[in-house]
Amino acid sequence: MIRGLLTGIKSNLIYVVVGSLAAGLAVGQFTGPTAERTLRAAVVPVLFLMIYPMMINIDLREVVNVRGHAGVVLLSLAVNFVVAPVIAVGLARLFFGGAVGYAIGLYFIALIPTSGMTAAWTGLANGDLESALVAMAVNLLVAVAVLPTYLSVLIPASVGFDPSALYAQLAQVVILPMVAGTLTRRLLLSRYDTEGFKNLKPVFGGLSSFGVMLIVFIAMAMRSESILADPVASAVTIVPIVGFYLLVLAVGTRLGRVLRDAASGVALVYATSMRNLSIAIAVVVAAPTIPETAVLPIALAYIVQPPLGAFYVQYRRDVVDEGGSLGELVSSRIRS
Repeated sequence: MIRGLLTGIKSNLIYVVVGSLAAGLAVGQFTGPTAERTLRAAVVPVLFLMIYPMMINIDLREVVNVRGHAGVVLLSLAVNFVVAPVIAVGLARLFFGGAVGYAIGLYFIALIPTSGMTAAWTGLANGDLESALVAMAVNLLVAVAVLPTYLSVLIPASVGFDPSALYAQLAQVVILPMVAGTLTRRLLLSRYDTEGFKNLKPVFGGLSSFGVMLIVFIAMAMRSESILADPVASAVTIVPIVGFYLLVLAVGTRLGRVLRDAASGVALVYATSMRNLSIAIAVVVAAPTIPETAVLPIALAYIVQPPLGAFYVQYRRDVVDEGGSLGELVSSRIRS
């Protein structure tokens, strides 16, 4: 029963996030100081619940295979840490001129690439799964290393952002769960065969998704007043998020054509278009110097990212593999 509930949350994550977002905003209008203290005290345990299971599913040992997949890895690093930040800065200046918090949320989306779904989508689109796994591990480690430096340049001095404090937050919400997840993965692999461990993965993914549901609710409840102070501006936030994803997808698709085979190109697309929203929202919620409104763009990205991943799978299957047209695919998706 619990397994079914967790996998159900993961399978319907878009609706779960939307529901948690709406519920959090509504509840936040009526919470007092006592409730707010309770919510704040729950942040760290919930963040661990969200990140730890996700880390069990990530094999960081794939980093040692980087030389065998150099093309995908190098291009993914170039897109994720050069192209994506430039796109994010351009969109932030265009849409978030006076809303620093929303801009910072977009920067977090841009600077923490590759989600747990990177490998899953790559497999569904008949891509090079091994290249995707290597790119995931390398990009995650690079993101943790460079995130404070990038943000110290991008975030205005008026915000009072402290890069050294962010390293402490990364250690708490990323490094510790990463170490615990790696040790747990080794323990489970010593007790179960590969197939047995694979059967456990949906449970870990479900636990992480349950954590996402809770943290979105908590974050929205804690920041309800500031977000709903200007509901129109908050709603329009989704426009640059969609633009960011479409531009990064287009760049990844274009660069993927220079690789030696189509399967590697698919791996590159998903290693660059999927972002690690769980870690992004974890760091934003845990960091006291980050403006509270930075949570909203990341929460809205949960609504945009999964359909984009699914759309590209259909594009590969119905357009590239079957010789169809992009227009026919778009028409079929609109009709459905």
